[in-house]
Amino acid sequence: MRGGVSIRYGVLVVLAVMVLLPFAGIILAALHPPGAQLNGLSIPERWSWETLALAWERGNFTALMRSSVLISVCVVPLALVLATLAGYGLTVLKVWGHKTVTAGFVLGLTLPIELIVVALYFNLREVGLTNSYLGIILAEVALFMPFGVYWMRSHFSNIPEELVEAARIDGARDIVVLARVLLPISWPAITTLSVLYFMWSWNQFLLVLVMMQDPERRTAPGGLGLFVGQYSTDIPLLSAAGLIVITPIVVVYLIFQRSFVNGITQGAIKG
Repeated sequence: MRGGVSIRYGVLVVLAVMVLLPFAGIILAALHPPGAQLNGLSIPERWSWETLALAWERGNFTALMRSSVLISVCVVPLALVLATLAGYGLTVLKVWGHKTVTAGFVLGLTLPIELIVVALYFNLREVGLTNSYLGIILAEVALFMPFGVYWMRSHFSNIPEELVEAARIDGARDIVVLARVLLPISWPAITTLSVLYFMWSWNQFLLVLVMMQDPERRTAPGGLGLFVGQYSTDIPLLSAAGLIVITPIVVVYLIFQRSFVNGITQGAIKG
């Protein structure tokens, strides 16, 4: 028994090292002076914090981070509200044609962004929504909806029907059932979906690259792609830029770590 536990912990330690080692390499490389030649994982002789400041300035990350925050702050709540309402309508209210609509959302999970981005560009150009934040926000919300609806539908389907029926017997309307009965017990699922939405929106690269022609208004990952092309030989500067881009995701995950893990494990157990 002890041997099995030791093996499991050993495997977890190995996996943790495999995941954390690249991050440690990026952090250490970013702390070298700009232009330094690196050979693998090396500790800097002189900790150079100015590399981060230089990468921020040369990459124009003030404007890029502003765009990323603006898009993510708009996409996450809008997509979350729509996915929650859709999941509630398809699962609890069982609106007309809910099986067909659900099948359509499941089919949407199979569509990669690379398949539709060109057609999406021409459609949005016809209504003047290219090279604008609104076009990207609407496109990302639509892109994230299939998974969000499937996630919330799976969550609501695991809630006992007696709970909803008891609220209706007490005279609660449908919106009251959702707001006062279901949402308070759905925060783990909602928090998990929020974190996933934020990560996907923040990391969105191809959609922003195609829809936003103005380099000053692109997001941080898009700016990082241009930055790599300009400073491909300066490893410390590239590492610093990469560290700047991934830091918000790490911070958000650490803040919502407990709720995120609860939502994932809850879905795994109930599923």
